[in-house]
Amino acid sequence: MRNLKVFISYNGAAYHGFQRQDNAITVQEVLEKALGKLLKIPPPTVYGCSRTDAGVHARRFCFNAHIDSSIPCDGFVKGMNTLLPRDIAVLSCEDADEEFHARYCAKGKEYVYLIRTKPQRDVFLQNLAYHYPYKPDIAAMNRAAHLLVGEHDFAAFCRAEGKSRVKSTVRTIYDISVTQREDMCELRISGNGFLYNMVRIVAGTLLYVSEGRRTEDDIMDALESGNRALGGVTLPPDGLYLNEVFY
Repeated sequence: MRNLKVFISYNGAAYHGFQRQDNAITVQEVLEKALGKLLKIPPPTVYGCSRTDAGVHARRFCFNAHIDSSIPCDGFVKGMNTLLPRDIAVLSCEDADEEFHARYCAKGKEYVYLIRTKPQRDVFLQNLAYHYPYKPDIAAMNRAAHLLVGEHDFAAFCRAEGKSRVKSTVRTIYDISVTQREDMCELRISGNGFLYNMVRIVAGTLLYVSEGRRTEDDIMDALESGNRALGGVTLPPDGLYLNEVFY
């Protein structure tokens, strides 16, 4: 039995997240059906590095799968890409140790949130970037973002129902930055783990800071109190990308 470590990318607009569900189409379901068809077996289970919410995209998402097949890795990549829809692509495949698990072996992740800042909507970026028709204060956003770096209790930056899914809301942010290039603002954030909707809430909070609706003191108070009301709005999934997984 082999344990394959596979990296993929996908446009999540048509999917209800990664994790398999009974009442909606997901990336995991599509992958498992394609893998079963490739190997001519019942669809096997693939184990993803993250759940990812509905509509969220991934540039380098990792999954592993245990298979009883001698198919070479390059053949696996070519075969899967033939069977998968155009919004999912296999980037690479390699044999991993038996103990490797895409989720539990991950040491950290990096997310990117894209914000289109031109007054007019770009119809070709629909579902790929959040449309925000104002010029953000990048310096103010970065000053506030710096307060989030390090180990903190991010309860105030988590959707309420997500707190019941985890034992602790303490996470460590390694780095966070906001940059502007032409009409695209990019929030880049890396850490050892993220809570439900955390990146989208952080992005919304930083936009509130840019607008003067939140202050750096509010950020500190939110971290100390866990009060969700001190944060900003939860931005839509359109602009969110799982950018990298670290092992």
